Amino acid sequence: MGAGAGPVRAGRTALAAATVLAAVALTGCATGPSLETRSAITASPGDSRDLAIGSAGFTESELLAHMYAALLDHAGYRTHIVTVGNRELYEPALEAGQIDVVPEYAATFADWLHAKNRGSKAPPVASPDLDATMAALRGLTAPRGLTALPAGRAVDQNAFAVSAAYARAHHLKTLSDLGRAKLPVRLAAGDECVQRPFCAPGLKKKYGINITAIDPKGVGTTPAKQAVQNGQDQMVLTTSTDATLDQFALVLLTDDRKLQNADYVLPVVNRARAGGPRPAAALNRLNKVLTTADLARLNEQVDSWRRLPADVARNYLEAKGLLPKS
Repeated sequence: MGAGAGPVRAGRTALAAATVLAAVALTGCATGPSLETRSAITASPGDSRDLAIGSAGFTESELLAHMYAALLDHAGYRTHIVTVGNRELYEPALEAGQIDVVPEYAATFADWLHAKNRGSKAPPVASPDLDATMAALRGLTAPRGLTALPAGRAVDQNAFAVSAAYARAHHLKTLSDLGRAKLPVRLAAGDECVQRPFCAPGLKKKYGINITAIDPKGVGTTPAKQAVQNGQDQMVLTTSTDATLDQFALVLLTDDRKLQNADYVLPVVNRARAGGPRPAAALNRLNKVLTTADLARLNEQVDSWRRLPADVARNYLEAKGLLPKS
């Protein structure tokens, strides 16, 4: 795997992480490439043979980083994985070429970059339309020397679940069904749900759902799911790649009117180092097979079965014929 095991690769990864953090300390307040790196924006797409794959440190990001690394390794690159905890740190490192590839989410990254350019009160540029969101994202990444590669089939976005028994009793399959039912709904979510347009206000405006209260138990947490399971709450805010719903006898309601933005999974690369056609071809192979349901099952294997992300990632790629059997 790209992250590897053993003293040589572990040493390289530790050194790379230290280098990234040092670079971020120097460039973290910048709003774009430095004068020294600005020429890289217009340079020909690069094809460095030694690539650093960034991970944000949560399960799904780790899995995607390991899959990217394995695919690039198989294509003849030398890779190592660097874990940098959040977007505020890894995005400047990606611009600086200290990280070469990172898994991202189309709508979230587009709005984050737009807010970085225009301020936190800037209106969103992302939408439920993937093509429009990708056009906005490409316009935001290009001036920073980055390239957003094509999105795949997998999407990780806000999702809403109810108990299977509640869904059966009220004939619910979609959020529209819940709105038409005019049922009082106590929603288990983060306390910010009261104001977020993709949470309570959006559910009321787009679907007519009668949200009577927010139970501030967090997004997709065990207490939040238990509250819906035992009937204290009627619905929980979680994510579309949550693989633990069956454990709580919960089911997702389809976002049939597309309240949520197009948060499809995609790689973002440093153009000067990994923007050429060969890295893109290697990474795009994953787009043809990885689905939202697949990603949920992979998350479950790590979070519930306690398997290593590197092993889960490689086994998946082998099962899908993207890597030879080891």
